[in-house]
Amino acid sequence: MPLNIVLAEDSPLLRDGLVSVLTRFGHRVSAAVGDADALIAAAHEHDPDIVITDVRMPPGNADDGLRAAVALRGHRAGLPILVLSQYIEQSYATHLLDLGSESGIGYLLKDRVSAVTHFAGAVEQVAAGATVMDPEVVRQLLRRRQDPLRRLTPREREVLSLMAEGRSNAEIARDLYVTEAAVNKHVSSILQKLDLRLDGHGHRRVLAVLTYLRA
Repeated sequence: MPLNIVLAEDSPLLRDGLVSVLTRFGHRVSAAVGDADALIAAAHEHDPDIVITDVRMPPGNADDGLRAAVALRGHRAGLPILVLSQYIEQSYATHLLDLGSESGIGYLLKDRVSAVTHFAGAVEQVAAGATVMDPEVVRQLLRRRQDPLRRLTPREREVLSLMAEGRSNAEIARDLYVTEAAVNKHVSSILQKLDLRLDGHGHRRVLAVLTYLRA
């Protein structure tokens, strides 16, 4: 069955190429836009079977495309999302997998688009509810998530454990008989070693706790 697709890609050349590939395989691109705000508007207007979006897009030229996709998924649970990226970024893949449902999610490098049959197949799989990850994404996830805590010292593991229990830095300092300045240093080191950053939903400390609970 032909798919109703909303596409977002800020490069006009690549956007036109994607439209050409998708229509060649019998699908209908209801809207092809170049920024995240237009993506959200188009998805609300056309109620697509799948959204295909670049990660980095205007207006912020950061991860605006990904954040727009997450917002659309929040508005319509289960909306299939296929994200295209120029480079592998493990945090983007993790963010997609953390949307609350494992169905209808895809993350591909843009290089894969040139293999048009494979790309079209990935689009159809994601639209049908499958999870499709670029092989390089999978390799990086496996390497980096085998044991996310192995880079921490024993003391840092103790600090992270107490953080997971909801203790403040002052409480951790009292429990471990160290200064609060020492705890602050351990917390900073933990966040750096686990490659955690601020995101739109909370502080890096929360993400550190989540990583600990998943380990």
